[in-house]
Amino acid sequence: MSNHQNDLIFIGKKPLMTYVTSTIVQLATRPSVTIKARGLTTSIAIDVAQLVIKKTKPAFEISNVCIGSESLVSSDGRNRDVSTIDISIKRTIA
Repeated sequence: MSNHQNDLIFIGKKPLMTYVTSTIVQLATRPSVTIKARGLTTSIAIDVAQLVIKKTKPAFEISNVCIGSESLVSSDGRNRDVSTIDISIKRTIA
């Protein structure tokens, strides 16, 4: 299954409930949404996924979680590894 740009929620520095609301709105029109985060925002992505599931249970469930790391060049020119997480939420079959 290929993700379109609208199927992705990128976690940044906005308030937590902004991402929860955005995810629920996307799930209203799509069968699945992927929450993506890296670095310090990975914990926020997990909180968003858990809140969405609690608010929409049993209509949606977490279908897949992928963790990894990316190598980035920092502002001082050194390479750093940054943790990443992708959490897929899908509609349950009722």
